Amino acid sequence: MKRGALIVFEGCDRSGKSTQCKLLMESLRSKGEKVEMMRFPDRSTAIGKVISSYLEKKSDLQDNAIHLLFSANRWELQPKMVKLLESGISVLVDRYSFSGVAFSAAKNGIDLRWCKEPEVGLPKPDLVLYLDIPSSVAATRGQYGEERYEKQEFQLKVAKVYEELKESNWKIHLLVPPTWLRTGELAIDTTYSTKLRTRGNNDSPLYAH
Repeated sequence: MKRGALIVFEGCDRSGKSTQCKLLMESLRSKGEKVEMMRFPDRSTAIGKVISSYLEKKSDLQDNAIHLLFSANRWELQPKMVKLLESGISVLVDRYSFSGVAFSAAKNGIDLRWCKEPEVGLPKPDLVLYLDIPSSVAATRGQYGEERYEKQEFQLKVAKVYEELKESNWKIHLLVPPTWLRTGELAIDTTYSTKLRTRGNNDSPLYAH
């Protein structure tokens, strides 16, 4: 049995990742694909609840400590992800390790290499879909600014780190003008599903040394 494909949505805050991830899942399911969706941070776990409190500015944590908690949240769900993939079910992920690295490395005094270390060994995506919209547009979306990192100046720093993280399996979607933000339409090419079914399976770990 071929394992499922691991497809990750990345991008700065309010770039439409959650919406596009859900729409792609629905589209692929309508074509008979076996697909599940995961989201990080997963705020339903004990670790996720601590992260949620931090993001909602209800509590404060040292920068290195919160980075490790974000990573631990991914690791605690790694067995579920691997089980789905090995059973032939594709997994769409709304944010993954790249977000964790980008947001922490955008802070002053945290080394990019150090940020990557806790992620070593997690499943490597077959495809990363990076949604790129202007920060000025993202800032106009509903509820922008409610969470800790939703500040335009910081988001620009995050975008610069993302540039350093991009690899050959990334597909960049420059969504300008992002009309789908208003219409709620799928902006991602669903032919990716066919390409992934015919590809060789990717069993490499993330950030393998």
